[in-house]
Amino acid sequence: MARPASRRPGINRKAQYSLFASYVVAVVGAALGLLLVVVAIFDPTGFAAIRIATSEVSRPVSNTLKGMVSGVGSVDEVLAAYWRAGSQNVALRRQVEADRNRIIEAKAVAQENVRLKKLLRLVDSDASEVLTARLIASSATSARRFARLNAGRWQGVRPGMPVRAPEGLIGRIHITTPNSSEVLLITDTSNIVPVRRANDSIPAISTGLGDGSVEVRALTAGRNPFKPGDLLVTSGIGGVYQPNIPVAVVVRAQGEIAYAVPLANPARVDAVVVERAFEDAVTRTGPAAPGVADEPAAGNVAQP
Repeated sequence: MARPASRRPGINRKAQYSLFASYVVAVVGAALGLLLVVVAIFDPTGFAAIRIATSEVSRPVSNTLKGMVSGVGSVDEVLAAYWRAGSQNVALRRQVEADRNRIIEAKAVAQENVRLKKLLRLVDSDASEVLTARLIASSATSARRFARLNAGRWQGVRPGMPVRAPEGLIGRIHITTPNSSEVLLITDTSNIVPVRRANDSIPAISTGLGDGSVEVRALTAGRNPFKPGDLLVTSGIGGVYQPNIPVAVVVRAQGEIAYAVPLANPARVDAVVVERAFEDAVTRTGPAAPGVADEPAAGNVAQP
């Protein structure tokens, strides 16, 4: 029977020291463990203090090890996210484009609602309106400035009736057909509108220039009283347009003439209001006064 190998490290001092150190560590560890068990049994308060001190001393090491473990555990997630980043970016771009389109549509709907609410308030507060209609076309390059309305004689529209939008005056009815009519815009060279400055009522005449703007001439002699930024409204003179309808804003003054831009752009206006002429609205026949309808005419008095 072979002799078992010796457990002694021989003459290698390094191996001897390593074996001795391991024995010492094992004995010390066992002694410390036994001591902690004895302290935990016979002195719980002291054991709690030792445990707290140990946790405080080992806290930095525990945090470091926890971060290392979390980082190693999330490596697969980071790699997967990196590989999926391209497809995710494409999907996010598409989502952003779709959301941008929805936002634009929502803003357009909100603007349309605001404009229609203004038009509704205009109709509710004005008893002289005939009807509301829509502009279906307007001249952009012709020397004459007309717009077409989708209402005509059968809807009660007559030549000379003013046409306005919530933003301001559009023009007046020029020609009517059974179901449509032409509107002579205030920017046409043959359309003259009596106006006044809103803040001090200086009277003037607005005439279209055929290029989308109007010229304004004051009725008073002397220098031109208008300056850029002045708001012009209808004066009611002439009996066609009601007073205080916004017309235009002065943008430039040159000599005796001021140039202004209309507040209502037919190319951007959809719904409009057709009104009776101011003179007709004021002189409309109302209900007869009590007792007047029963009086016989002077030439029809019955003879006894």
